[in-house]
Order: sequence, then structure tokens, then C-alpha cells
Amino acid sequence: TQVQGKELSYNNYNDTDAAYECVAEFAEPALVILKHANPCGVAVAANMADAWDTALACDPVSAFGGIVALNRTLDEATAAKISTIFTEVIIAPDASPAAQALLAKKKNLRLLLTGGLPDPAQAGATFKSLAGGFLLQSRDAGRITPADLKIVTQRAPTEAEIADLIFAFRVCKHVKSNAIVYAKNRATIGVGAGQMNRVDSARIAAWRGKEAGLDFASCVVASDAFFPFADGLEAAISAGASAVIQPGGSIRDAEVIAAADSAGIAMVFTNMRHFRH
Repeated sequence: TQVQGKELSYNNYNDTDAAYECVAEFAEPALVILKHANPCGVAVAANMADAWDTALACDPVSAFGGIVALNRTLDEATAAKISTIFTEVIIAPDASPAAQALLAKKKNLRLLLTGGLPDPAQAGATFKSLAGGFLLQSRDAGRITPADLKIVTQRAPTEAEIADLIFAFRVCKHVKSNAIVYAKNRATIGVGAGQMNRVDSARIAAWRGKEAGLDFASCVVASDAFFPFADGLEAAISAGASAVIQPGGSIRDAEVIAAADSAGIAMVFTNMRHFRH
């Protein structure tokens, strides 16, 4: 239900759906900031206000004019923080009366309340029109748990790294390929989206995060598809990554694993790729 704001545009619908699908991946309180179909900040936290602060820190420049999705009720404190920057749409299961009253001052801001969340594991289909036809394929309902991970390096990831790896890979599912996501303490610190090669995604994500002043030491990195060469992994290692999650399956997997072992980092394979287009 649209509670307030201007009429939703085509892009608003598309981006809002993408943001809400992403935030639904997390059982804990989570918030997603999305711009042009790609998350530019995602965080899990004890409350929505903290999640907003941490998600915004990932890329405060791109957040301007973005979509904000929450998987919990929007409270007044969080609404006040979000309202300090220009936001196109906020979508949440619900919003407190105080939050709604505060946002009502922003006449053009679109507030959508859904009463629930999508199921990220639900089967379905996606449709795309083509010149003279269309593409129909099954929905990406893939979900990775710690039990699914295959450790392929000499060093195994720590429990804290595993939690961050799972978080990063779930975010990566919702980033346009070639997708690279750096994360730390279950928050994104760098997102590389839609580049024509994976090494550029790794470099751009690190550059944007470090430009925002974030600490990449002992972070983790997720790749939505395998590293075809070691160069993408080496870029992530140079950025500060200590653990990596990727599908595996390249003919050069042995070369990539050797690069990880040489650097002393941990790497796990999921045997599942996302490859969002």
C-alpha cells in the first residue's frame, strides 16, 4: 500500500522490488539502500537506526536519490535519519504512527507498507522481452548455508568470517554481474556492480569503500561467479580481504586456490552462482 508520495515511476517499481527482495534475505533486522537496481549499502544490526547508519557509510554518495528497504517496522528514529537525505522510496512491512507523521512532511517521498516480506526461497519465474520474442527462466531462489560451503584452501575461515561470507554472498545475489561485494561485521563496505570483467568490479568496490573511509583490513569478499583468473582474487587480497566466497568451477580453480594459499587467506566454494543480469 502506498501511504504517501508521488506516483511511482517504472524505475521506482523496478528498484523498489529489487531492494525489497534483497532485504528479505535476512532474518535479523536489516536495511538496504539501492540505486539503479544495485544495492549500494546493506547492513544487519540490532535495530533499524544502526542498520541505516552502517548501510549509508558504505556509499553515502550513491545513496542520494535511492530506495530504502527495511525488513522490520520503520520507527521514528530511523525515519528521522533517512529523511536527512533525498530518498525516492521507503518500503517496509509497517511504520509507526510517529514515523509516518514525520515523513508526511516530505510530500514527494513515496512510503510503501507491505504487511509482509517476500520469500527469497520461493520458486517462480522471471520474464524478459526480446525483439520478436521473450526469455523465461526460473527465479534465482538459491540459498547458501554454512553447511553448503566447501573449504578449498589450507586455512579454514573463522566463525566470524563465515557469518560475513554468508552475508556477502546473499547480497551478491542481488548485485548485477560481474558482482563483487566486500563485507565486514555483516555490513557491506564496498560493492562492485555490472562491470565487464571481474577484476574491475573488485577494484571499483575497494576504491569506493576506501574513498568512504572504511577499514578493509580482514574483511571478506564475495563473487557471484567464479574467478576466471587469479587477478580478480589478487585485487581483493590487495584491498585487505582475508576470506573469499565464490561458486568455483573455473578451469583455473587450482591457480586461484594457489593464489589464496600463497596469501594465507581462506576461500570457500558454494557450487552455486547467481550471475544477475
